[in-house]
Amino acid sequence: MTRDELLAQLSPPRLPLEIATLGWREILALAAIGLLAGLLAALVLRPLMSRRPSRRALVRATRGLPPEMRILAIARILGRLPEPLRPAAYGAAPAPDDATLERIALRRGRRG
Repeated sequence: MTRDELLAQLSPPRLPLEIATLGWREILALAAIGLLAGLLAALVLRPLMSRRPSRRALVRATRGLPPEMRILAIARILGRLPEPLRPAAYGAAPAPDDATLERIALRRGRRG
């Protein structure tokens, strides 16, 4: 069976020919819908695709807090309290200065 014979056996289209084919208006509408769908997808995925701040930036953002609050904030950032900061966190020793605190937090964050 040839292509022409197959087409001859098909029933006639029920839609007018103008509707059955895509014109420039339909193509333009489909392109606009595609652009809107892409924009919506980008807006939905933006929070998932954005870069998270590094641990270093999060630790540095705790500057200016009181020492006890800063130790607690660093423990939350790291997910645990580094061993050298435990005495200061429980009040058994004075809190280290800011530079020492950052050095301990960043060193412990990298290794473990």
